[in-house]
Amino acid sequence: MMAKTLYRNGSIYSAADPFATAMVVDGDTIAWLGGEDAAERHAGTVDEVVDLNGGLVAPAFVESHTHLAALGRTLSGADLGAASSATSLLSLVAEHAQNSTNMVLAQGWDNSDWANQQLPAETDLTSAAGGRGYYLARRDVHSALVNQELLDLLDLGHLSSGTIAGADHDAVREALTKTQKAEQEYQRLALEHYASRGFASVVEMAAPHLEGREALDQLLSIDSSKLPQVYAYWGELVADADHAQELAASFPAGKLLGLGGDLRVDGSLGSHTAYLREDYSDKPGQRGTLYLNREEIAAHLVACNSRGIQASFHVIGDGALDEVLAGFDLAAEQIGIAKLQMCRHRLEHVEMVDEATRARLLQYAIMVSMQPVFDQAWGGSNGMYIQRLGEERAASMNNLSAMLSSGVPMVLGSDAPVTEVDGWQVVRAGMNMNNTDARISARAAFLAQTRSTYRAMGEMNPYAGQLVIGAPATFAVWTASELAVQTPDVRISSWSTDARAGTPMLPVVDQEIPQCLRTVRAGVTLFNALEPSESA
Repeated sequence: MMAKTLYRNGSIYSAADPFATAMVVDGDTIAWLGGEDAAERHAGTVDEVVDLNGGLVAPAFVESHTHLAALGRTLSGADLGAASSATSLLSLVAEHAQNSTNMVLAQGWDNSDWANQQLPAETDLTSAAGGRGYYLARRDVHSALVNQELLDLLDLGHLSSGTIAGADHDAVREALTKTQKAEQEYQRLALEHYASRGFASVVEMAAPHLEGREALDQLLSIDSSKLPQVYAYWGELVADADHAQELAASFPAGKLLGLGGDLRVDGSLGSHTAYLREDYSDKPGQRGTLYLNREEIAAHLVACNSRGIQASFHVIGDGALDEVLAGFDLAAEQIGIAKLQMCRHRLEHVEMVDEATRARLLQYAIMVSMQPVFDQAWGGSNGMYIQRLGEERAASMNNLSAMLSSGVPMVLGSDAPVTEVDGWQVVRAGMNMNNTDARISARAAFLAQTRSTYRAMGEMNPYAGQLVIGAPATFAVWTASELAVQTPDVRISSWSTDARAGTPMLPVVDQEIPQCLRTVRAGVTLFNALEPSESA
């Protein structure tokens, strides 16, 4: 029998009661919200009383786009993100090689902000790797550094070593998936990390060219109430309805959200593989890589739609988005716009969207999954976006505000390990986009990682992602030195600390990021750093 717990002496983020300071959880359900006077009366009826010491209780975050095995490997030390030069990259590779056996696998380097962007020579990297084969993925995982030793080990000696992208990169990734047998260890580590950051649900983006089907099956076999709930997209292209249905049915019931996710239409800007309308500013004559054409996109949409399955595509460049929408046009000619709208098809990243294209997204009821911390990492006057695109194109990217104001359904996430797991960093980034017109409020950024994300997953419980009586007891407890109602509008006061407006307040994240003290999913504690509580 599950316990009955009173949380008191804090702040409860609830639109139903913005002034609540206490909450009773009965088993897996929120049973009561209110103030301290009433909390005192509840104290004698519960099994446990938790003193929040001024902390904040808020709905737990939902990660809309992650790669758990890759995150687990990064957390285990295979992280090259600290490299700031060719020399420091060599040092990190040598350090990681000390704990490697037959090959060196690491990820996360990004030379776009190095003073000298020249990468190390293959001979130097091989020496740092102790003569072993190496696979060193760029931060966006759309290109990598490999040596001849690795290619020979994987029976891919016909490929050229050095920096690989596109089909060659896919071939290496798929070959590597057959050599990795400890994915579940990394997946568990990543899930535990999410729990420690206040997340109760995550959406894995899996595909044949990423970790592969076996790794996804291992992930979905982890069925523990003491870990975040896992959902997944599988990025495999289909061309007929029967195949779509058969493929979807091969996954555990309720786990697969759709066929797509990281089903790539193009690559990434950092690797020069995002497909653009016009040439890259730093590589004249090149527009990137288009992995799918409009006919393939249309066939996938029609096949999925015919069986009520959500389709989803990875798309970053404006040229790739044009191709996606041309695919939607072809699909609409076959089955009609109304039917196409019913499955709430989805696009990942969609960084380059103009006003006319937003109108077309709305026309087809397409939802978008975006990552504001991309702008924090690569935006700005000296950032990678301007290097790749020039000022004019870079300035219009990742316009979160325009998405919301135009009515396009939007969820936010991290694409971990591309950016770190931190829902409040996502809130901060959304409020501080380099393009001031793209900024959104703290509340909008928070809802896009909680309530809106449940809606995007098709969750039927209307209370999911909220703290109201009768809602699932899924929440996180946070340190909160200051709470406010925050707006990104620079023309008015940046926040209000006056609770009389009746709007629930969130932590002020400009200077300090809240720390997670406890994460609870359906009444079960996933993570706990609170001081021992008192038994009633």
